[in-house]
Amino acid sequence: MGKNNITLIVVVAVLAITVFWGISAYNGLVGKQESVDGQWANVENQYQRRADLIPNLVATVKGYASHESETLEGVIAARAKATQITVDPQNLTPEKLQEYQAAQGQLSSALGKLLMITENYPDLKANQNFLELQAQLEGTENRITTERGRFNEMAKTYNASIRKFPTNIVAGFGSFDKKPYFEAEAGSEKAPEVKF
Repeated sequence: MGKNNITLIVVVAVLAITVFWGISAYNGLVGKQESVDGQWANVENQYQRRADLIPNLVATVKGYASHESETLEGVIAARAKATQITVDPQNLTPEKLQEYQAAQGQLSSALGKLLMITENYPDLKANQNFLELQAQLEGTENRITTERGRFNEMAKTYNASIRKFPTNIVAGFGSFDKKPYFEAEAGSEKAPEVKF
C-alpha cells in the first residue's frame, strides 16, 4: 500500500466521521426542537382549557351579579383578545411570546377582578356550579404554571445545545434559532402589601 492510498483512506475516514457526526448532531437538534414545540402545544392547551372555562364562569356569575356588567365585559374582552393571539412555535420570538404572555396576563387580571367581586355575593359563593368552575380554574392555573416551567426547561436545554461547540456549527447551517422563555409577570417581584 502506497503513501497516497493511506492518506486517501485517512481523509475518507475523517470525512465519513465528520458527516456521521453532523447528521447525528442535526438529528439531535431536530429532536430537541420538536420537544420544545411539543411543550409549547401543552402550554397552549392549558391556556385554551382556561379560556373554555370562562364563558360558563361568566354566565354563572352573571346570574347572581348581573349589575357587575363592567367586570363581566372586561373578562369577555380579555378572553377574546387572549384567544386571538396565536404563536407558531417555529417562529417563537421574544416579542411574540411577550405579546402572548401580556394578553394572557390581562385575562388573568380580569379573572382576578371577577373572582374578587364574587366575595360580595354569598349565594354565588355557595353555588355548586360556581364552586366547581372555580376549582377547575384553580387547577388549570396550576397546570399552566407547570407547563410553562416545563417549556422553559426544554427551551433551556435546546438553547444550550445550539450554542455549544461544535454543535453550534450544525445549528448555524440548520437555521436553529434560540427559543425565548416565559418570564415572571410584571410587578410579581414585589410582595403584595397587606393592611389590616
